[in-house]
Amino acid sequence: MSAILISRIIGAVVLGVIGAFTSLPIYNFVLQYVDLLALSQGVVTGLTAVIFAVVGFIITPYITIKPFQALIKLFTKSSAQSLMSGLIGMTIGLVIAAIMAYPLSLLPKPFGQILPVAGLLLFGYLSTVLFVTRREDFANLYKNMTSKMPSRAKGESGRRVLVDTSAIIDGRIADIAKTGFLGATLVVPRFVLNELQFVSDSADSLRRQRGRRGLEVLGELQESKDVNVVISDIDVEGVREVDDKLVLLGRQMNYPILTNDFNLNRVAELQGVKVLNINDLANAVKVIILPGESLQIEVIQEGKEYNQGVGYLDDGTMVVIENGQRYIDKQIEVTVTKILQTSAGRMIFAKPSLE
Repeated sequence: MSAILISRIIGAVVLGVIGAFTSLPIYNFVLQYVDLLALSQGVVTGLTAVIFAVVGFIITPYITIKPFQALIKLFTKSSAQSLMSGLIGMTIGLVIAAIMAYPLSLLPKPFGQILPVAGLLLFGYLSTVLFVTRREDFANLYKNMTSKMPSRAKGESGRRVLVDTSAIIDGRIADIAKTGFLGATLVVPRFVLNELQFVSDSADSLRRQRGRRGLEVLGELQESKDVNVVISDIDVEGVREVDDKLVLLGRQMNYPILTNDFNLNRVAELQGVKVLNINDLANAVKVIILPGESLQIEVIQEGKEYNQGVGYLDDGTMVVIENGQRYIDKQIEVTVTKILQTSAGRMIFAKPSLE
């Protein structure tokens, strides 16, 4: 039996009893204006009880169960940040109303009796609405104030960075964090964690492996003493795509986004959101090599052109060696002749130093 049906039955019984006990006063009152055709008191009592019971059966869910269901639905949809902002706003409003209640009670009647109650309702409502609708502004204000204070927790920083799913799956973020160069608190929104879990549950084996690798990287970051990781419930209502949510949060909270997703990078930059791209970092820290310098490199395979050999630097940069085919599987010294920078990366051309 559903809660609504139970509430209807209880409402019908309660109001039916009330109708039975109030039937006589109602009968006497109506009899002053309308002739009831000499109905007996018993008949009037029965009719009144039935009418009250029907009314109770109809309206009881709307004044008991349904309001609570609506509140539960509202609380379920609202983020923890919204609920906390509403609670703080309501508390501040009630405190202001309590301070104003005494001077308002000194006013002449009926204002001294009505205005304290009206102020309680008004300040509580307005403060709650203000804090919920402007929660991001208050959060940024609090963040700016606390960022000026020295951090006490180890690894905690006043600077915060939103982390995209692609950056976690990529895995290099864990190695970057170990170096200590990151210098920021990594904020992983709950919807990014949900997307990571969705990828790890994918039917495609490659996507499933990448998702599980991402979960392992996130766990490694949380256990690391070199960086502070926060799983946040911040969200953007009315937006479904993860990338769109990250860009909007980056704009609202003035947080940069850590990613290696090219499309997200471009969209965020167009909307004025700072982006920390792992691929750009990797290109920036590559060793600077100039034509004429010498390198020690192992030739591992043939090149595309005749008599070419190919080797790779530690950072993955390809080195094409002229007349290097005969040195395959050997470590030789080469002299850089040309450096070619393309959208796919950097390519170095060299020749054996002995020639």
